[in-house]
Amino acid sequence: MPNLIRRPEWWLPERLVTPEVAFVNRRRFLRQLGMAGAVSLGASSAWSADAADPVYSKGYPHARSKAFDPGWRLTDEKTASTYNNFYEFTLSKDVYRHVSAFETAPWKVEIGGLVEKPMTLDAAELISKVTLEERVYRLRCVEGWAMIVPWTGFPFSRIVEMVQPKPEARFVRFVTASKPAQMPGLRQNPEYPWPYFEGLRMDEAMHPLTLVATGIYGKPLARQFGAPLRIIVPWKYGYKSPKSVVKIEFVTAQPRTFWETLIPREYPFESNVDPEVSHPRWSQATERMIDSGDRVKTKKYNGYAAQVAQLYGA
Repeated sequence: MPNLIRRPEWWLPERLVTPEVAFVNRRRFLRQLGMAGAVSLGASSAWSADAADPVYSKGYPHARSKAFDPGWRLTDEKTASTYNNFYEFTLSKDVYRHVSAFETAPWKVEIGGLVEKPMTLDAAELISKVTLEERVYRLRCVEGWAMIVPWTGFPFSRIVEMVQPKPEARFVRFVTASKPAQMPGLRQNPEYPWPYFEGLRMDEAMHPLTLVATGIYGKPLARQFGAPLRIIVPWKYGYKSPKSVVKIEFVTAQPRTFWETLIPREYPFESNVDPEVSHPRWSQATERMIDSGDRVKTKKYNGYAAQVAQLYGA
C-alpha cells in the first residue's frame, strides 16, 4: 500500500510561511510608530529602491538581449533588493539597511597581472568603453535559495580584449572593495580574511555567459547588489560572483578564494551548481524561490548545462 505522509498539526507549506525579511521589516516599522498591536501594512513600506550614483545612470534602461531573454518570470524587485548576502556590510539578509554610507563614485578599477596592456581606470570610464545590454539570468545561492533577475552589463571578454592577457595567464583573480569606515561588516567580523577575493579559470571568464554587471531591473546597480561593478557567473553558486570589484588580475596559478580559504571542504574553487552534490550540511537537490516561496528542483549548472558542460568534459 502507498506510504502516507502524516504532517504534524503545526506544519505549513513553505509558500505560506512569512519570509523573514517581511517579518523583520514589519516589526521594525511597528516599533517606529510605537504600536504594540497588529497593524495592516499596505503598499507603503520602509523599503525604497537604492538611488545609485547618477554618474552611472546614462542610457538606462538598456535594451534586453534577445539571446538572453528566455521568458522566465522575474523575481519581484522589492524582494530581490531586500534579500541579499554582502558580508562586508552585515551577516543578515537586510543589506539594503546598511549601505547608505557606501560611496561608489569615483571608483578606481585596477586591471593587471600577466597582460600586455595593464590599466587603472574609473568605473564610469570603463563603462563608457563598452556597449551595455540587459540579460535575464538565474541566480542560485549555495544556501539553497534562488531568484531570476534582469542584469545590465557587458561580457567579461571585453575586458580581456582591452588588456590582452599573455599566453601564460590561465586564471583571473578578483579583489573587492575594503572600506571599513563605510562597510560595517568589515569591522564587526575581523576574523574573516578581508578583502573578499575570488577566481575563475580563463575559459570560464571568457565564456559568453560571464558578465560584468553594472545594473539590475533597468537601473544602475544598487549598493546591496555590488555597485558599481560586479561579476556574474550564472552557472556557479552566487559567492563566485564577486561584488564591488576593485582589482582584476590575470595569473598563472589557480588563486585561492575567500570561502575556499575559510572552509575548503564546503566551498571548493569550482563551485558549479550541481543538485547531485550535496553541501556537507544540506542537500542541493532543490531550491526556494525567494519571492513565491516555491520549492523547485535545482538544475545542473543552474540550467546552463547546454552552454557550459563542455568546459568540464561533459
